[in-house]
Amino acid sequence: MSGPGKSTRNGISLTELFEIFPDDQTAERWFHDSRWPDGAICPHCDSGNVQTGASHPTMPYRCRDCRKRFSVRTGTAMADSKLGYRTWAIAIYLVTTSLKGVSSLKLHRDLNITQKSAWHLAHRIREAWGDHGDEPIRGPVEVDEAFIGGKEKNKHEYQRRAGRVGTSDRIAIVGAKDRATGKVRAEVIGQAKAPVLRNFVRKHAAPGAQVYSDGHGAYFPLDGEFRHKYVQHSVGTYAIEQTHTNGIESFWSMLKRGYSGAFHQMSEKHLSRYVSEFAGRHNQRSLDTAEQMRSVARGLVGKRLQYRELIS
Repeated sequence: MSGPGKSTRNGISLTELFEIFPDDQTAERWFHDSRWPDGAICPHCDSGNVQTGASHPTMPYRCRDCRKRFSVRTGTAMADSKLGYRTWAIAIYLVTTSLKGVSSLKLHRDLNITQKSAWHLAHRIREAWGDHGDEPIRGPVEVDEAFIGGKEKNKHEYQRRAGRVGTSDRIAIVGAKDRATGKVRAEVIGQAKAPVLRNFVRKHAAPGAQVYSDGHGAYFPLDGEFRHKYVQHSVGTYAIEQTHTNGIESFWSMLKRGYSGAFHQMSEKHLSRYVSEFAGRHNQRSLDTAEQMRSVARGLVGKRLQYRELIS
C-alpha cells in the first residue's frame, strides 16, 4: 500500500500497524532500534559499555562506566511519560500520516487516553520536527508570508466597528521553499515587519541565490544581495514564467486547511510547534511511512517538554 501524497512511497495500513506493534514490548524494541541501530548508548556519558536486560521495572539498561541506569525514554521527549510505548508509536503514526494534522480530541478517542494526555503527547511529538537545519538554501528559493487567526466575517460587530481589520490581529509566519529539494522552512514572527522578513531571507538563503517573492516592498532592498525577482499580486499577476511563489503558497494552503479543519485554533504561544509539525511532515513526504516514523522517533532525542511548560 502506498502512502498518502506520493504514489511511489510504501505506506502502512492500520491493520499492518497493529501487527507491527502488537504490545508494549515490541514497540519498546522499535524505539530502541530507531534510536540505537548499532546498540544502546548511555545518554548520560555516551559510553557504549552498556549492560542490557537489567532487572529493573523501568530502567533496563545500566552503564558500566558512569553506573547510571536508563531506558530508551531517557533524554527524550518521552521522559517521565506514563503512556506505554505502543501508545507512543501509534500516536506517531497518526500524526505523521494525517496531512492536515490530528487534534488532541481525536487522539484522545483513538488512543483511549484523556484529552489532557493527548494534548501533551501531540505537542511532544511536534518537538521532534523543531530543527530546520542550518545549511543555507542555494536556490531557487521562494519566500512569502502567511497569517493565522480569525476571519473578518467571524468577528464580533464591536470589533468591526472598532476598525480591527486586515492582518493587524492575526499572527504572521514567514516561510521559504527550496525549489531544488522541495523542502520548506517556516518561522512564526508575530508581525510582518520589513527588517524581520529580510533577516529571515538572509538567514536561510545563500548569498547570491535566486529569490522569488511577491510584491511586498520589504523584499526590494534584497536586490543587491540576491538575484531577486517578484510578481505583483496586487495587480492580479501570479506567475511570469519561473517567477512565482506558488510552491510556498501551496504549503500555506495545507497549514490553513489544518487550522480550519482539524484544530480550529492555534494559540500564539504554541503556534511555532504547529508550524514545525506541518513543515516537518511536508519535508518527509518522499520517505516511506516506516522511515517517517523512525525519523520522528529519532527527533524526540534531546527534546523535553513538560506539561507545566505548556500551561504556564
